[in-house]
Amino acid sequence: MNFSLSDAIPVLKHTPHVLHLLLHDLPDQWVDNNEGDNTWSPYDIVGHLIHGEKTDWIVRTKIILEQKDTPFASFDRFAQFEASKGKDLSQLLDEFRELRKKNLDTLESMNLTKADLEKTGMHPELGEVTLKQLLATWVVHDLGHIRQVARVMAKQYKHEVGPWAQYLSVVHE
Repeated sequence: MNFSLSDAIPVLKHTPHVLHLLLHDLPDQWVDNNEGDNTWSPYDIVGHLIHGEKTDWIVRTKIILEQKDTPFASFDRFAQFEASKGKDLSQLLDEFRELRKKNLDTLESMNLTKADLEKTGMHPELGEVTLKQLLATWVVHDLGHIRQVARVMAKQYKHEVGPWAQYLSVVHE
């Protein structure tokens, strides 16, 4: 499937709603547990998505469109651990929804052209990347974290499902 901004935006719009429906009002053990050392809980994942909304996708889009010669700032994949302190999951879900709406409004107001999508920026680790690649990554990043949330939650019952575990690949990932 080739990248299309008009096909990508609906996925980006749905992500906050999907996470809200999946996580809102669940008991803490569903949202606070992770898969073990150095893994993230659903709570941590929502915090990570918020950090991306603040520092990654639109910030880097603007850098590419302005054709700045400076590389993107490095992305702190662990910033959520400090930034989410003192907030409950409901607050994080609301913040994510608001930030995503604002960012998509900004993105849509840019009226990007095919030529814009081919403009490049400099990633600090990956080198030259196109705006199209950045925006496609935003979509896949969302989908990957939705999958991660579901996997972390499923693994909470890994031992409880008994012999059915052999049919449930999600608990073995």
